[in-house]
Amino acid sequence: MAPKLKQTLITRPIRAVSAASWVYPLKGIYYFLTHPFLYPLLRARLLPCTLLSLFVLSSLFVWTYLPQVAFLAVVFRQGHSAWLNGTVLVLGEGAAIIAILFEAFLVDEAQVDIFDAVLVSEGHDDLVRTMRPVEDALLSAEYANPVRRLGRPTKASVYAPFSLRQIVEFVVLLPLNFVPFVGVPLFLLLTGYRAGPFQHWRYFKLRALSRKERDAEVAKRRKSYTWFGTVALLLQLVPVLSMLFLLTTAAGAALWAARLEEEKMMAEERAQSGTQEYADNPV
Repeated sequence: MAPKLKQTLITRPIRAVSAASWVYPLKGIYYFLTHPFLYPLLRARLLPCTLLSLFVLSSLFVWTYLPQVAFLAVVFRQGHSAWLNGTVLVLGEGAAIIAILFEAFLVDEAQVDIFDAVLVSEGHDDLVRTMRPVEDALLSAEYANPVRRLGRPTKASVYAPFSLRQIVEFVVLLPLNFVPFVGVPLFLLLTGYRAGPFQHWRYFKLRALSRKERDAEVAKRRKSYTWFGTVALLLQLVPVLSMLFLLTTAAGAALWAARLEEEKMMAEERAQSGTQEYADNPV
């Protein structure tokens, strides 16, 4: 086998996986850990958020876990799967409660700053400037830090809008966990289907998309948003760390947005070069 062909067969699947939408929540974790400029956005909220997660989850497991496992085992005649389904059910309930309480800790503001800082770090200053000032990195060494380059938002800034409908749908879908074996995957996929597009709400706002344009963007990448939302939800079910993963997922969403911006610019350059080539060599 030719070395070039062999290299292509190896690198192409790696690139495909690396570019897949479901990988970006995981990329966000790595990016967050390897870019210390994001740490201050977490530090002030780490202790209260951790304590809140511990309180909510411990209370649910102490008071509701065994009754729900017993309910699944008796009413739905589940065997060993009752323990797994009961665990996911309680974690899902905890995720819903924590998501509602999040507003009290202004984590949405931190998500906006993380999303914008990652875009600035990836070279998309102009996109962020549509809603807040961004200092020039060449002004001083201090402004090499993307977070410090961010000014206060000049327009109302929300990472993802509070959606009562999403919370209600989440609660309505929780009983899917009663179904043996297939219930948990169905719950995760259906919830991810709804939650995925909200991870790019900030991106759509930065681009000043109308509702019609936003819906078209979501429809074009519906499967990608579903997989992104599903993996993000899985991370939300990790006990205690769910609030941390909300912040790292914002970093992953920004990395995905940066890649989409680069693809869009490359497509525009190709179209422009094609138009110029036709103008230089008309048929």
